[in-house]
Amino acid sequence: MNSHTPRSRLLRNSRLPRRADAIIDAAARVFAERGYHGASTQAIADLLGMRQASLYYYFASKEAALELVCEKGVDAFVDSAEAIAVGVAAPLEKLHALIVSHLAPNETKPDYVRVFINERRYLSEASRRRIGRKSRRIERCFEDVIRSGIADGSISVGTEVRTTMLAVLGMCNSVINWRAGDRGQDMRQIASELGRLVIGGIGGPGTALARSRERAGTVRCVKGR
Repeated sequence: MNSHTPRSRLLRNSRLPRRADAIIDAAARVFAERGYHGASTQAIADLLGMRQASLYYYFASKEAALELVCEKGVDAFVDSAEAIAVGVAAPLEKLHALIVSHLAPNETKPDYVRVFINERRYLSEASRRRIGRKSRRIERCFEDVIRSGIADGSISVGTEVRTTMLAVLGMCNSVINWRAGDRGQDMRQIASELGRLVIGGIGGPGTALARSRERAGTVRCVKGR
C-alpha cells in the first residue's frame, strides 16, 4: 500500500472500516500525547492490544499515520465552514458562526485538533501540500465572509482581509493548547468571547452604533422595572 493512500480509499479497500477508524483514533491519541517524534507505531499497537505488524495493513509508516490523523483533523473543520460561508446570514453572524464551528472540534475531537495544529509540520512536503489544500478551503471561507462584511459596511473599511483571517484563525487554533489544563471552561463560552472580541475589533461604525443602541435599550428596560 502506498504510504500516502488517502483515507477514503484506504477505508474503501478495507474490509474492516470500523477497525480502521479505531486505529486512526489510537494514532491520534498517541501523537497528541507524545508528539510525532516521541510516538511510535509500537505505542499505537500497544494501545490497541494488537501486533505492530498488523498496523501496516492500515498504513505503511508512522508518517502515513500522521497524515491520516491530520486529514481527519482538518476534515472536522472544512465541511461546516463551507456550509456557513454560503449561507444566508449576515456577514458578522457568519463570522461568529465560523468561530463557533472552528472551535467545536476542540470538544469533540481534541486529539485530532492537537495533532493537526502541532504536528503537521513534521509531514513531508508532499503531504503538507495535500493537507494544506484543505486548510486553504477554511481560510477562503473566513476571507469571503470578511470581504462581504467590508462590502456591506458591517466590517470596517480598510480591514486587511488576509491579515485579519490569519489573526482570527491563529487565535482560534491556539485554544487547543492553552485550554489543555482547563477542561472546566465551556467551549461555547470561549467561542462567544472570542467572537465578541473579533467582532468588536473589526466591526464597522454601523455595528458600533447598533451595540450602543442595544446597551441603551437594556439600561432603559432595567430602569423601567
